[in-house]
Amino acid sequence: MSTIVLGGDLPLNRLGFGAMHLTGPDVWGPPADPAAAHAVARRAVELGVNFIDTADSYGPGTNEEVLADALFPYPEGLVIGTKVGQSRPSRHEWRPLGRPEYIRQQAELSLRRLRLDRIDLFQLHRIDPKVPAEEQFGALKQLQAEGKIRYIGLSEVTVAQLEQARRQIDVVSVQNIYNLSQRKHDDVVDYCERENLVFIPWVPIASGDLARSDGALGRIAKQLDATPAQVALAWLLHRSPVIVPIPGTSSIAHLEENVAAASLELTAGQVAELTAEAG
Repeated sequence: MSTIVLGGDLPLNRLGFGAMHLTGPDVWGPPADPAAAHAVARRAVELGVNFIDTADSYGPGTNEEVLADALFPYPEGLVIGTKVGQSRPSRHEWRPLGRPEYIRQQAELSLRRLRLDRIDLFQLHRIDPKVPAEEQFGALKQLQAEGKIRYIGLSEVTVAQLEQARRQIDVVSVQNIYNLSQRKHDDVVDYCERENLVFIPWVPIASGDLARSDGALGRIAKQLDATPAQVALAWLLHRSPVIVPIPGTSSIAHLEENVAAASLELTAGQVAELTAEAG
């Protein structure tokens, strides 16, 4: 796997793991089979994944606990990134909540659940439109100054929001929805590449018409004896050197398939064909 350096000193292999699916249905409660969830997390690390993405809202809370139960004491070099600022009032609700006191409270709870003294990557899950952005960024900056978080990231932001944040805090990563068929954040990817920020696409595997067996993904997958999902992940890795996809699954077989995409080489022509059809 190729690597990228996060924040100047944390090398990340360029295919991570999104742990969200290691929870109950609707990302609510603990997984039905905790032992199986632990096995998936451990297998990810065995396969060379050294960046795992979670959030306080997954469960809520239980996803962080699953990772700690599975992996603590953490192997050297493993980076666990978590997120704050997305509340779960009920099973089917996701609401931004960026009050500074809430951000600080959730940071303390994430530290406790993950059994960490410092969180390597702490990302604002959403900017809460009801709270001044500078107050949300200020809470993150204070946590960093106190040594409770190492690096700060943002999620679901525009270039303008990213630039606003960077006038107040040092941002090292952006986590936006992005895949071959959902590319509204092309400008954010380009900005991150120019500024050497890590871009973490969530929902990294394309779906819909593009993923049909007679679509570009299907055709190229047949050429390479690969799956459409693997080709979609490989396209992301070719799209920009700062991209670190985080495909998630609760299946070891699916996990192994996803990680294998890191070694899938696409030709320039295949990349161009995929990009053109998706565009």
